[in-house]
Amino acid sequence: MRCMDTFFIALVFVLAGLVKGVTGMGLPTVAVALLTLRMPPLEAAALLILPSAITNVWQLSAGPALYPLWRRFRLLLLAVCVGTACAPLLGAAAWSGTVLGLALAGYGVLGLTGWRMRVAPRAQRWAGPLAGAATGVMAGVTGVFVMPVAPYLQALDLDQDDLIQAMGLAFTVSTLALAAMLTVGGAWHVAAAGASLLALIPAMAGMQLGQRLRGRMRPAVFRRCFFIALLALGAHQLFIK
Repeated sequence: MRCMDTFFIALVFVLAGLVKGVTGMGLPTVAVALLTLRMPPLEAAALLILPSAITNVWQLSAGPALYPLWRRFRLLLLAVCVGTACAPLLGAAAWSGTVLGLALAGYGVLGLTGWRMRVAPRAQRWAGPLAGAATGVMAGVTGVFVMPVAPYLQALDLDQDDLIQAMGLAFTVSTLALAAMLTVGGAWHVAAAGASLLALIPAMAGMQLGQRLRGRMRPAVFRRCFFIALLALGAHQLFIK
């Protein structure tokens, strides 16, 4: 790996960690969005496995209700795994950039507008697995696993602690399923694991910086900038690459 590539990757993970430190989310999304400016989406996904897994395990372990949340969302989590496993069968390499662009732009628009859907309790029995399967396919194609599971969980009117923990649980399962898919496909190997482990260092440094900045700036302004950046990166994937 060339020196400039190493510097670029380190800078990306510092920035992605900073975003997560300030907002509590966004490390995989920012990392994949920026890394795909220089490499294919699934190559970028291989680099974020360990930083994403470790930060998300920390997030899901911070709350008090892990087992009840696992029981409530176990079908969604199973569907994530099934969707991720099925993604390679779709022959998605040719259109992964387009899907990634749509996902980033869609997430950016949702964040900027503040629109939140509502899912009735009677619909959650089928809507949860559907959202999980779609998230798994999206992760397997692009390496990004925030859509549509994050908007779905936000639509359930969970309290703040449960929502953060539920997202951590969903993102952890998505990361592990993605790692398994990449391993089977040969993209997750010793060299990729070593690079991913090294990427953890700038990611954690960025998180520490973000946590220090959190009390000195308005999170709402930072989030708005975050979603504008995602929208711009999504447009880049769709119209420029």
